[in-house]
Amino acid sequence: MFRSGILSKDFRRQLLVTLSAILITLCHGIGLGWLSPMLPQLQSSMETPVDFVIDVHESSWLGAMLSLGALTGNFLFSYIMNRFGRKVALYGLALPNTCIWFLFYFAESIEMLYVARICAGLTGGGMSLVLPIFIGEIADRSIRGRLCSFFNLAINFGILLGFIISSHVPYHVIPCAVVALPLSYLFLTTRFPETPQQLVKWGREEDAKRSLKYYCNCDGPSPSRKSIQAYQRQFEEMRESLQQQVKNNCNVDLSMADFCNKRALKAIITGIMLMLCYIFTGTFSFINYMSSIFERVHTQLDPNTNTIIIGAVQIVGTLASIYLVDRYGRKILLIISCVGSALGTGAFGLYAFYGEETDTDLSVLSAWLPVTIMGFIIFLANVGIISVAMVVLVEVLPQRIRAFATSLCLACLSCFSFIALKCFPLMMEYLGLAATMWGCSAVSTFCLFYMVVFLEETKGKSMYY
Repeated sequence: MFRSGILSKDFRRQLLVTLSAILITLCHGIGLGWLSPMLPQLQSSMETPVDFVIDVHESSWLGAMLSLGALTGNFLFSYIMNRFGRKVALYGLALPNTCIWFLFYFAESIEMLYVARICAGLTGGGMSLVLPIFIGEIADRSIRGRLCSFFNLAINFGILLGFIISSHVPYHVIPCAVVALPLSYLFLTTRFPETPQQLVKWGREEDAKRSLKYYCNCDGPSPSRKSIQAYQRQFEEMRESLQQQVKNNCNVDLSMADFCNKRALKAIITGIMLMLCYIFTGTFSFINYMSSIFERVHTQLDPNTNTIIIGAVQIVGTLASIYLVDRYGRKILLIISCVGSALGTGAFGLYAFYGEETDTDLSVLSAWLPVTIMGFIIFLANVGIISVAMVVLVEVLPQRIRAFATSLCLACLSCFSFIALKCFPLMMEYLGLAATMWGCSAVSTFCLFYMVVFLEETKGKSMYY
């Protein structure tokens, strides 16, 4: 295990840098997980830890504000990344995440919580753009899928921590403990260089060579033959890519012709479909409103306990994705994930229908069946849709338009998530949980059709073309 794969000596720096960079996603995950157990408390006049109580409409806005921040973060960090480089964008992610915890601590009104959620969205929107590109550019193609999957593993682990601490730690203690994490992340990001691709774009070839040697772990006194070969191969690919760009006059600004060709259009449509699948299959909304969902189906277990169980299942699903993504490819995992989401949400909707609309006695099933079905949905979603979508997004887009098109797709993701987070609690309130779940099942079926018919496998694809 230690001689091959991501734990081998040749890839050790790529792994360590990835782990340092994704610390911000752990912080972001804690902020996401904070909402689900805290929301019922904020809606209860007897349990609220602050000086105000919120209703269902305010709770829907509290969820949706995340997406408004994410939309802004997509474009803001796209500009920062293209203007000042990947490293400066990584530094910038720490600022809004730090602000979240100060706003939570000093919250005196719902508006302060809105601003905190917007800051969470700024972090989420920025890191969803910056980190997949950064990791994709420093990682060897043989382990790129697994390293990119660490992005979602850190988010899910953070969500689990958020579920646990929001359920069991006093409200005002949480920010005091968590605020140290983004500050630690900021320090760690100063310890590694800019990506070699970015340095080549700036014309700093010698710095690019040093950076690539660092990430290939062949800058020491006795580098291995494998690391030297990886360095030479990657540098030649970058050089050929640069020469091709010069030949095609790629030193001029982007034009409509770069987007209005068959390859680019198909890649952008695929990216938008991946974002639609990511949000409207329901998993993202489930994570934000998990405790409320379990309250509605009247489980015998405490809703927050069920939520923590689901948080653990997320991590298992992401670990499975890390193991499978570079072995069996991206497409098969997305197909399996869509099938599982369609079947699982349909089954959960059926259970909710009998629980909400009929007098059927479900007491024998209520202790285990809802959490089992939800665990099935969340596990398969993290095996494919949640973990692999961002990897495929970066790989499928042509290098010339990758940064801009990724921003466009993530802007669509933010718009989709705003609609989902704003409407989901209202749909549960006015249409019922069953109809809401069946809607997610229909979207999963549509996404399954697209994945089977139109999606191309991107495993092993070069990042330079």
